[in-house]
Amino acid sequence: MTSDIIAEHFEKQAQACDRMGSPFTARLCRLLPGVLDKETQTGQRIRGWPGDPRADALALRVCGGLHALVLSGDEALAAVYPPNAASDAALRAALGDAIARHDARLFANLDSAPQTNEIARSALLLPGFLAIARETGLPLDLYEIGSSAGLNLLFDRFHYRYGDAAWGDDSAPVRLAPEMRGKTPMLDGGLDIVRRRGSDIAPIDVAKPEERLRLTSYVWADQTARLDRLAAAIGIAARQPFELEKADAADFVDRALAARRPDAVLVLFHSIMWQYLPMATRRRIEQALAAAGADGGGPIAWLRMEPSDTNDPYAVVQLTLWPDGATRDLARCDFHGRWIEWLAA
Repeated sequence: MTSDIIAEHFEKQAQACDRMGSPFTARLCRLLPGVLDKETQTGQRIRGWPGDPRADALALRVCGGLHALVLSGDEALAAVYPPNAASDAALRAALGDAIARHDARLFANLDSAPQTNEIARSALLLPGFLAIARETGLPLDLYEIGSSAGLNLLFDRFHYRYGDAAWGDDSAPVRLAPEMRGKTPMLDGGLDIVRRRGSDIAPIDVAKPEERLRLTSYVWADQTARLDRLAAAIGIAARQPFELEKADAADFVDRALAARRPDAVLVLFHSIMWQYLPMATRRRIEQALAAAGADGGGPIAWLRMEPSDTNDPYAVVQLTLWPDGATRDLARCDFHGRWIEWLAA
């Protein structure tokens, strides 16, 4: 792969970081192509990347590996990372030095695609969960695909504010307050959750220090609110039981539907993961849900936060509720949970 293609990829990622409020990560992405040379294994591997750098989130793999060094106590690199200020020249020199000193570790880190467990997305899904509970009058049996570490399975343990409206325990350590655009969602009713189960092709066990480090490293270093939210949610995970398994998404959904219970509504949910599933897997899930929804068994809800088109600058929260199988657009929202525009009546 030519260096021009790699440089273009890093620049596009820098522009995305600018839009999503991470100027420091944008700086990294703009400086790294000039630092990654053929003198290191890491530089050689990136410059000769065999796949699609955008689809593989190549720039974010590098940024995550570097952030992990900072979180692990590399003082020289930490000196040019937030909250410290550094010139481009100082940052460039520190990056080159860190890559040379930790070449083998950074090279190996490129094997893993970035994984984040964005807690703020729960604020975009909560009104949908409440609508499901109100409309079915049943407890929720939760199943999440693309769960990462499963932290959004704990959404009812967070506190939320939507303008002047609030929901949840006021003493909760995770506090979410997306910017409101348009009307306020209905927050009436309570939640009774009877099960929390998630799946991922590479689940993260936050009870293990090395996996907590990996998960944290993919949160951009200058986004302290996201880092604080993640740490608080990990603390809740230590007290609230939930199940998390390594599984293919369609296989997981098949097992969930086979285990439906008559005294609860089965809720399948996910956020910003659908586009990464093979088309055959998506079709299997859609067909399995439609068939189960029409079989006369208990109600099924499918709640998701995904872009309608991968080029859209926002995601859409949608809810399909069986037995009628109607789909509603509930909201438009920011990918990282910074704002929500409620659409539903």
